[in-house]
Amino acid sequence: MEAIVKQCKKACPFLHNSTTASLRKLSRMPAHAGFTSEAGNVRANALTIMAQKCPVMGKAMAVQSKNYLHTSARLAKQPTLPLRQASLVNNENEACVAAAAMLNQFPTIHSTHAKPFDYEALYNSELEKKHQDKSYRYFNNINRLAKQFPRAHTANLQEEVTVWCSNDYLGMGRNPLVIDNMQKTLNKYGAGAGGTRNIAGNCNLHLQLEAELADLHHKPAALVFSSCYVANDATLSTLASKLPGCVIFSDSSNHASMIQGIKHSGAKKMIFKHNDLQDLETKLQLVDIHTPKIIAFESVYSMSGSVGHIEKICDLAKKYGAITFLDEVHAVGMYGPRGGGVAEHLDFDLNARYPHANNGSIVDKVDIISGTLGKAFGVVGGYVAASSALIDMIRSYAPGFIFPPSLPPAIVAGAKASIQYLKESSKEREMQQINTRLLKNRLAQLDIPVVPNPSHIVPVLVGEAETCKIASDQLLREHGIYVQSINYPTVAKGEERLRITPTPGHNEKMADYLVNALETIWRKNGFKRVNDWKNLGGRAGVGTNAPNPKPIWTDSQLRLLSGYGATEIRPPNVHSTAENNPRAIGIATY
Repeated sequence: MEAIVKQCKKACPFLHNSTTASLRKLSRMPAHAGFTSEAGNVRANALTIMAQKCPVMGKAMAVQSKNYLHTSARLAKQPTLPLRQASLVNNENEACVAAAAMLNQFPTIHSTHAKPFDYEALYNSELEKKHQDKSYRYFNNINRLAKQFPRAHTANLQEEVTVWCSNDYLGMGRNPLVIDNMQKTLNKYGAGAGGTRNIAGNCNLHLQLEAELADLHHKPAALVFSSCYVANDATLSTLASKLPGCVIFSDSSNHASMIQGIKHSGAKKMIFKHNDLQDLETKLQLVDIHTPKIIAFESVYSMSGSVGHIEKICDLAKKYGAITFLDEVHAVGMYGPRGGGVAEHLDFDLNARYPHANNGSIVDKVDIISGTLGKAFGVVGGYVAASSALIDMIRSYAPGFIFPPSLPPAIVAGAKASIQYLKESSKEREMQQINTRLLKNRLAQLDIPVVPNPSHIVPVLVGEAETCKIASDQLLREHGIYVQSINYPTVAKGEERLRITPTPGHNEKMADYLVNALETIWRKNGFKRVNDWKNLGGRAGVGTNAPNPKPIWTDSQLRLLSGYGATEIRPPNVHSTAENNPRAIGIATY
């Protein structure tokens, strides 16, 4: 009883001003003669009478009266206690009931014969749902070999495969400069950071990395997180919770990290159709211009390869008094003259000549940019870049930044070296784009369905979860190629796909072998081709009459001859066998 009363005293003005002793005395004090409580035949005391007069407790006790009577009836069947002891028990029980009513918690009589909740049964039931709808995720044992990128071995050290689905888009995870900096830093500063940034994990390397990131995106400041999932979640949730009455406008294809940040903020959200500017503007018009608003969207959407309308969305934001939050996770390092992402790429020549803030480029229009260190930069971690005041506010309030341990110095050193390198070198991203064009064109010649997009991602549409898993397994087991199947909820049901990501390390022989393997699997299993999807009305952009979008990288930016495209890329030799053995494929260097 003591614990319940102490809790209730915090919530009720009457209980707050009453001592525990006086409450106990009231619970033992009989009511006026002839008084019957609302609980029916339950004998009332002074505390229950006062509780029934309270607008909160009175309603709660009325609702729970049937439960109380049921409990009393059960107690009545128990062996009779001596008179004085029974009186004390009744008074104590009534006091507990009255106090617990404040928290809508009536006492529960636990049965020694009842079975506890079966936790394991629940776990297995939820897993069975995944197996039934074919969305259960299988994790292959793939161990990338740095000196043989993009090769890897499986659980069997002697079994090697070619990886075609890594997000280490440029192979920077094996870059000698990055590795050398990490090794030197590891020897000097050790394995861990020593704690959170506030306590023991804030070193000069962290500050240098944040300065490099701020410079990359033409912003005054940046803040590094343990991952970009955390960066998106922490920034959106903190920012939106601080803006009074904030409304967040979110693209329907936004990443789960942004969706979580929006949920955690508690702010009102309005979801607009993917890349639909008209739908976005229609929804913006519904909110007063004085209301704080955030438009959250991405530059490159990772599963479809589609690209956001950055400049037009920024213009809408300005028109309707909103700020923009742009996720450049799958674009940093990949686009722009210095690898700043699609926002930088849109003014390629301008940003190449004047790589700094306030140069009049589209980058200046974007308020907040988030990115990752774990994809094109080849290491791990995430970040946001924005104004100094906004970054300082997130640093001061976001639990996702304050409480996790900071990135280890060796990781930070590797990320810094990778960013600095890619600011100067474009050959990796150029070769990646050329390899992407080559692969897309070869698949198009064979009518193998690729979701059309202007980016570096090659999503091969399969359309069913089970068959997509079959395709992935056959590539791995029969052809020595690793491409993971992508199923719901990462993509919509019926749009399951193989997500292929060429790198600078893939050579022409590897591409030939991949295309041959896909052609074999499509024939063997009777998978749908582009014309099949067209006859069904199209799906995920495949089989429609819409023209293929132009690549973000132009021919001139890639320093290619005009017209370099499908007509000038030789068709794959689908009948070749000997040179396509994955064990005999050479490794490209760059």
